[in-house]
Amino acid sequence: MDASETIDRMIAGLADWRGKIFAVIRKTILAADSEIIEEWKWMGSPVWSRDGMIAVANAHKGKVKVTFAHGAKFADPDKLFNAGLGGNMRREIDFFEGDKVDERALKNLVRAAIEYNQTHLKKNAPTAKREKAARRAAEKAPKKAVGKTTKKAAKKTTKRRPV
Repeated sequence: MDASETIDRMIAGLADWRGKIFAVIRKTILAADSEIIEEWKWMGSPVWSRDGMIAVANAHKGKVKVTFAHGAKFADPDKLFNAGLGGNMRREIDFFEGDKVDERALKNLVRAAIEYNQTHLKKNAPTAKREKAARRAAEKAPKKAVGKTTKKAAKKTTKRRPV
């Protein structure tokens, strides 16, 4: 069974309001960009990613929580984030019974997460940037003497013995 089927089964298993809101959240996230990948990770969590993780969602007893992996790093103009505001990395949206999903605002947040992933994550840096960073790291690294000939060793090996 693939991740999408597993998530379908999980949502179907949530017979109350959480299943309905979870389905809307999922549909909205996937509608934000056609290249979003849906995965099932960490022993039971739907995860959406594109060029890095976007968000993970979980149904809890009294809420559905959507956690944006790098939510603290990009703007939330519609003020959807309502939990996890103290950290410097993640941000969360807690949906409670009776809440409505602002689909337009959630799509915008997902698109902002994708843009952040594409422009700020090291694995997505253009090749030239990666090469430049590798050169800088190599210059800063301590020089190793292994395999190199020192001046003293060079003199010893170049001395000629009288015949």
